[in-house]
Amino acid sequence: TKFEMNIHGPYYSELLGNKVERGRSLTKIESTLQAAKTINARHITLHAGHYGEMGRGREANEQLANVFSGIVDRVAEIWHDDEDIYPVFPWLKDGTPSKIGIETSGRQELWGSLEEVLEVVNHVEGTIPVLNIAHIHSRGHGKMRTSEDYGELFDQVRETIGTKEFYCHFSGVEHRTGNAMHYTQIKKSDLNFEPLAEFIVEDGGWLDITLISDSPLLEHDAMYMLQNIEKSRHRQLERKAREDRRRALSAQTGKSFEEIADKEIEQAKLREEVEDKEDKTVEETPKVEETPKVEEKPVKKGSKSKKKADDKKKDEGDDVFEFEEDDDDLF
Repeated sequence: TKFEMNIHGPYYSELLGNKVERGRSLTKIESTLQAAKTINARHITLHAGHYGEMGRGREANEQLANVFSGIVDRVAEIWHDDEDIYPVFPWLKDGTPSKIGIETSGRQELWGSLEEVLEVVNHVEGTIPVLNIAHIHSRGHGKMRTSEDYGELFDQVRETIGTKEFYCHFSGVEHRTGNAMHYTQIKKSDLNFEPLAEFIVEDGGWLDITLISDSPLLEHDAMYMLQNIEKSRHRQLERKAREDRRRALSAQTGKSFEEIADKEIEQAKLREEVEDKEDKTVEETPKVEETPKVEEKPVKKGSKSKKKADDKKKDEGDDVFEFEEDDDDLF
């Protein structure tokens, strides 16, 4: 089956803190590991947290390597415990322990640059890097812009740890000064999905990649990513069909592939110019506006109205005089 469950651990951890802080974080992670066993999660994604007083460097990486090594051992213990005989998804239970995913962070004060994550993963068996593209984009001041950028990213991971399995999170993101501020809808971010889709289709045949939507519009942007991958596949098929046609014409006419391609491009440009001229001509053609006809209404004679008005004034005058007479009677 292609159905797969994964789980995310506590978003706030202090694995580089003092003994008390680290113990508190590991207690929360223990609950995550137990839940992962119940649903037979394939990956458990974890964060390391702040650098703290230790700061960046080799010492922090060594401490985290020890911590994650202990977590991997604990996962193996839980998975080989047969007490949980009624898992949530028994048809998925295969006895293989979850892999611990170490996620790249999106802020400068948090441990988890791409280089740091790769160094720890390279030294701890049972861990994998979780490439949060929005975080990598933010820490790199908006670096993920082209399909070549994604090619460099995946090549760096492959050359460092020798893996073809990639577990990635994707979302739009608002970022400032190398720090992720908050996730956004993909269309409202400067982090576009199209270059990644293009890389996956054109050059990512060797990838075993899992993409997780982190977007505030979770399902909407998940479907948006799938649609973009399909569009990239269609463009690839159209290009291959075009190239096959050019090769066939080249074999029939004896012209080179490049000559036929240049001629097709030139013809396409001419067609566009003709269409633009036709559109411009249609726009410039003056429209004859019809003058609306004004219907003349017959003028009605106002003699009767005038007579009625005079009668009304007369009646009002009579009323006034009668009022004055009544006033005289009062005195």
